[in-house]
Amino acid sequence: MAASAPKEALQPVTHVIFDMDGTLVDTERIFALVHQEICSRYGKTFSWDVKSVIMGRPEPEAVGIIREKLGLPLSVEEIMAETKKRKAELYPKVALMPGAEKLIRHLHQHQVPIAVASSSSQEAYQLKSVLHKELFGLFHHIVLGDDPELKHGKPAPDIFLLCAKRFAPSAPPAKCLVLEDAPNGVQGARAAGMQVVMIPDEGLQKELTKGANLVLRSMTELKPEIFGLPKFD
Repeated sequence: MAASAPKEALQPVTHVIFDMDGTLVDTERIFALVHQEICSRYGKTFSWDVKSVIMGRPEPEAVGIIREKLGLPLSVEEIMAETKKRKAELYPKVALMPGAEKLIRHLHQHQVPIAVASSSSQEAYQLKSVLHKELFGLFHHIVLGDDPELKHGKPAPDIFLLCAKRFAPSAPPAKCLVLEDAPNGVQGARAAGMQVVMIPDEGLQKELTKGANLVLRSMTELKPEIFGLPKFD
């Protein structure tokens, strides 16, 4: 998918919020793999028509959609139980997405407040970050999908508003830039009043990227200065 020109004038920001799955770490591929293993058993395909609807949503909700759309003869609990072991094997080995580490270290070095807003549960986050604990330690805070203060997951704006609130001092939504890979995350961030850079999987239909302020092929293409942030040295 080609990078797009900004859809509207970009405004300066002071804070940056990162999605995790598919944005910071290459976990969307693993999620697809383990669910396709189950789908294949019943002659079903975990296609992009389904993936694009569930990306960014909390896992129980996402699995419920997979089950309903593909007509799987298993309960949500059974599907999650079957995939849990495979994810526990694969998530701790997950790699960072291209450009993620460079951008995180750059913003931290220049004292730009950064945080994570992820639909992952605390248990899943621990597995996904095991190889990258030092890097994730650079974030001011991390808001996860099972946070007790969170009422609604993506595509609702709640997780982004909560994330902005937890900066010290809290950040105005209009001063937050969100990096996302999923349409549900883009929708939630925009509903929160934030600007969004979308870095979608190349398999995602282009029409599903329209909500973002800017679409890039990779985080390596981001020029922070276009949002008023310090440029790379």
